[in-house]
Amino acid sequence: MPKPVRFSLAVFLLMLGSAHAFAQMTTVEAPAGAAKPVTTTESAVFKKAEAEIDSDTSRLTEMYKDIHQNPELGFMETRTAGIVANELKALGFEVQTGIGKTGVVGILRNGPGPTVMYRADMDANAVEEITGLPYASKVRVKREDGTEAPVGHMCGHDAHVTWMLGMAKAMAATKQDWSGTLVLVGQPAEEPILGAKAMVSDGLYTKYRVPVPDYFVGIHAAPGPTGVIANVGGVRMAGTDQVDILFHGVGGHGSMPQLAKDPVIMAALAVVEYQMIVSRVVDPLETAVLTVGSIQAGSDNNVIPSEALVKANLRWFTPTVREQMIGGIKNISNSIATAFGMPADQMPSFTMKGGSTPLVNDAALVARLNVPFKQLLGDKNVVSEFPPATGSEDVHLLMGDHKVPFDFILVGIADPSVFAEARKQGKLLPYSAHNGDFRVDLKAIPIGTKVATVAMLDLLAKDAAK
Repeated sequence: MPKPVRFSLAVFLLMLGSAHAFAQMTTVEAPAGAAKPVTTTESAVFKKAEAEIDSDTSRLTEMYKDIHQNPELGFMETRTAGIVANELKALGFEVQTGIGKTGVVGILRNGPGPTVMYRADMDANAVEEITGLPYASKVRVKREDGTEAPVGHMCGHDAHVTWMLGMAKAMAATKQDWSGTLVLVGQPAEEPILGAKAMVSDGLYTKYRVPVPDYFVGIHAAPGPTGVIANVGGVRMAGTDQVDILFHGVGGHGSMPQLAKDPVIMAALAVVEYQMIVSRVVDPLETAVLTVGSIQAGSDNNVIPSEALVKANLRWFTPTVREQMIGGIKNISNSIATAFGMPADQMPSFTMKGGSTPLVNDAALVARLNVPFKQLLGDKNVVSEFPPATGSEDVHLLMGDHKVPFDFILVGIADPSVFAEARKQGKLLPYSAHNGDFRVDLKAIPIGTKVATVAMLDLLAKDAAK
């Protein structure tokens, strides 16, 4: 396996490390107008689909803005799921809702041929938007733990939903030109890495009888320039685990710490010592990332609380590294609690939440789809080589136990002029995912839709029918 590069999120970061890839991207020019394709493809059916999408761009752009202004966190996507369900029903899809709580599936059966599945994730982030856009999110919600959080689509899932629905319309309009079964999935809760498993566990292929696909495709926004995509075979993204560690202590008055057992200090020590797992336990030639994203304890200056919660995130490519990190977290946490005199029945509690295995693209499927992608966008705008990254996804878990050729494609959504200016200033990217300034260039709306549509049309072409 190629050596992964140690970056979290935004796999496009890896493309930027290559002078050749960077040279490719800086030559990209944005389309002159939203209704004008980057290039034309050689296939008549592709051209027909492009024309359909061009005529639909204004509607899709307004749909995107609406979803952007009304973001929903994982397993709360009732409004977004409703949009997906209603749009697909109007296009003639068989629609099932409530899969894995808020998941949606639409099925369009169009004669003999392969079954192709496509996923769009629907959830947003608990991040406050600071873009200043006229359609920026101002949403705040109360979470299950009682805390209030801002909500924003700071990872592009609003574009993912829009691309899928635009593709669905184009596919419905070109039914006479393809044959097979198209399965579209609106997936909840990708951010906590829970939604795909939830849909499968709820009976995606059993209770809901969704046909098992012959091919499976997903695409994701990334802050490379609009008009550039990355589609690479092999291991693409890391496995991940979300781990909560709850330290128990004895609360007391801040003026008399000797009468308490301070879980805040336990948590603070643990956060520092966890990093020794990566630096002193894991083989330096392996990739391991251990990040603490949240520490929650107490509420008053002069009160030592009785509990402290540490929320950690792991990234790995091999099961051995995963086991070393999880085992190390437990050993360090328990040893700290023991040093503070906590009894055996008050050792830290460990909760394994969302998790995913490494994402692997099927090399043959990647090679196949890159042919029409290059026809659509131009050879230089399809990046086909770069190392894996430590970002993670759960899209491939939608396959459950089935072995299906899978391809996960990254689509640039940063205005090329903004991207080029950021590079002149020495920045790796103009903005990153999960940051309040993340934004989608509106010219990427028709382009992402075309990428999705071209992939589906290629896999469902009549000459590919079984």
